[in-house]
Amino acid sequence: MLILKTLARAPLHGYGIAQSIRRMSDEVLTVEEGSLYPALQRLLLQGWVKAEWKMTETNRRARFYTLTAAGRKQLGVEVSEFEQMVTAIGRVLREA
Repeated sequence: MLILKTLARAPLHGYGIAQSIRRMSDEVLTVEEGSLYPALQRLLLQGWVKAEWKMTETNRRARFYTLTAAGRKQLGVEVSEFEQMVTAIGRVLREA
């Protein structure tokens, strides 16, 4: 969900995705390369993102990921499910 949300803002390469998540979470959330790239591969296979090779701002070749229409739809599903879970956890915590 966080990768999809990050790519909804702009196409990015893997390192940019990890940096964006870290920055947007005020340094609380970190995405390690060992989990980011397998996740991106799964998203590619699902058709939720597409990738193309481009040059970065530092003139390096990198794979840039873009959210697809199917990915935008899936992002909505993921956010809805997450909000339901947060609401349910909140109810459990209030009952204690």
